[in-house]
Amino acid sequence: MNIGGKMKFKEINSYLFITIGLFMNAFAWAAFLIPHEIVGGGISGLGLVMFTKTGLPVGYTVFISNLILILIALKVLGSKFGAKTIYGIFALSSFLTILQGLIPKALVSDPFMATLLGGAIGGSGMGIAFTQGGSSGGTDIIAMMVNKYRYISPGKVILFIDIFIISFSFFVYHSIEKIIYGFIVMSVATYSIDMVINGARESVQVTIISKDYLEIAERISKELNRGVTLLDGQGWYSKENVQVIMTMVHKTQSSEIMKIVSSIDKEAFVSMARVMGVFGKGFEQLRH
Repeated sequence: MNIGGKMKFKEINSYLFITIGLFMNAFAWAAFLIPHEIVGGGISGLGLVMFTKTGLPVGYTVFISNLILILIALKVLGSKFGAKTIYGIFALSSFLTILQGLIPKALVSDPFMATLLGGAIGGSGMGIAFTQGGSSGGTDIIAMMVNKYRYISPGKVILFIDIFIISFSFFVYHSIEKIIYGFIVMSVATYSIDMVINGARESVQVTIISKDYLEIAERISKELNRGVTLLDGQGWYSKENVQVIMTMVHKTQSSEIMKIVSSIDKEAFVSMARVMGVFGKGFEQLRH
C-alpha cells in the first residue's frame, strides 16, 4: 500500500471510530438517561429538558442548537471548524433521533444503575471520538468562543455550562434527586473520557541491550515504523562497551517488540517502562 493509500485508510478508520464513539454516546442517552429524565449536562442535557417541556426529540434540539452555535462562531472565530466536527454534529443528532424512537423505555428500571451505565458508556464513546479528533460540537464550540476573549481553559468553561444545565433542570423536574443523578453522570462520564484518552496515549519506552543490536534496530524501524536511538554504554561488571537501543512505541506494539527481540537474541536484556504521554513525530503533537 502506497503512502496515499495508507493516509486514506487511516482517515476512513478515524471516521469509523468517531462514528462508533458517537453511537455509543447516543445509545447511552436513549437507553438510560432520557427515559429516566436524567440531565447529564451538555447540549444533549438541554435537549432532554426541551423534550420534557415540548416533546421535541433530543436529536432535533442538538442539531438546531449546534447549527446556531456554528453560525455565531463563524463570525466570532472565523472558519476554524474541521470536517470531523461537522460530521460529529450530524452523526450524533441522527443517532439520537433514531435511537430515541427505537428505545421507548429504559433498558434498566433502577435510575441509579441507569445513571452509572449512561455516564460510563456515554463518556467512553466521547473518549473514543476525541482520540480520533472528533467532536460533537455543543459546549466545545462555546468554550472556543469564550477562550478567544477570556483566558479560561475550555475544560472549565464546559464544566461551568454543565453545572448550569444540570442545576437549571430543577425548575423543570423539581427534583433534587435528579440533579444529584445528573452530577453523578457528569462525574462518571468525565472519568470515562479521561480513561479512554489516557489509555490511547499510553506508550512504552523500551530499552534493549544485545550483541545483535543492528539487526534488532533495523527490524524495529522497518516493521514497526518507529524511530530507534543507539546509546553508548559500558557494562560495569564486564567493562565491555555495549550499544543500548532505546525506542518509544504505543503499548499495543510492546508484544511485537518482544517477538522481534526474541527471534533474534533470546539472551538480550530488555526493560519496558510505561509513559503516559509521548510528544513528537509519530505520537502526540506538541501544543502550547
